[in-house]
Amino acid sequence: MKDPRDAAANMSEDKKDDIMQNFQNFKDYLGDQVNKGEKLGLGEEGLTKGAKRVGDYLAKNEDPRNREEKLLNELWKFADEEERKHMAHVLVKLADSTN
Repeated sequence: MKDPRDAAANMSEDKKDDIMQNFQNFKDYLGDQVNKGEKLGLGEEGLTKGAKRVGDYLAKNEDPRNREEKLLNELWKFADEEERKHMAHVLVKLADSTN
């Protein structure tokens, strides 16, 4: 399976803008990725690890494009590793509920 950080790093700027222009698009994209992971047989732990990798990448490499992403970015910066795992788990649950 492709590393989510690589997928995000190789994504075109137009595609990133489409995904991150508003929070609903962001949730829908995450929901699609969770769906793909589930079809590949990833369990909750694998999905959470992937979400954490994406969160780490976004926090280091992307500027938030709306209020919700700004809040997530701030929370991510101040969270320790264990808290980030919990946040990633919650994001997977949130994304899964969008589909």
